[in-house]
Amino acid sequence: MDAYQYVVLRCVPRPEREEFLNVGVVLYCPEQKFLAARWTLDEQRLATFAPGLDLSLVRAALESVDLICAGAAHAGFGAGVRATAYGIRALSDNESARFGLLKAPKSTVLQPGPVHGGVTTDASAELDRIFAHQIA
Repeated sequence: MDAYQYVVLRCVPRPEREEFLNVGVVLYCPEQKFLAARWTLDEQRLATFAPGLDLSLVRAALESVDLICAGAAHAGFGAGVRATAYGIRALSDNESARFGLLKAPKSTVLQPGPVHGGVTTDASAELDRIFAHQIA
């Protein structure tokens, strides 16, 4: 059994009201080198929940999650560097770093929920199971 972590992606049309609809799940399993997302955009439900919300922007944000999971969001930009207390160091581009980016708290329309974990023998099947439970 391999340990995994996941976050539920929430559409939060008005962050100040803290109301949201679950729209997706991101699952990371280091032992299986697995990082993937499943999401859905129920346009009718979101339009009822948040009239005036630009659904094309929500879709674009969700599609960017797929690009981040695949490691393609920054294609052509290089790895980059960041400042530390000891100088600078190159940023690593791996599943762990990408999941760290996706699970970080945000005050945008698309936000991750709390990090949860578990164990599995099949990360892809576990992602499907969690998605069906949290979103459907």
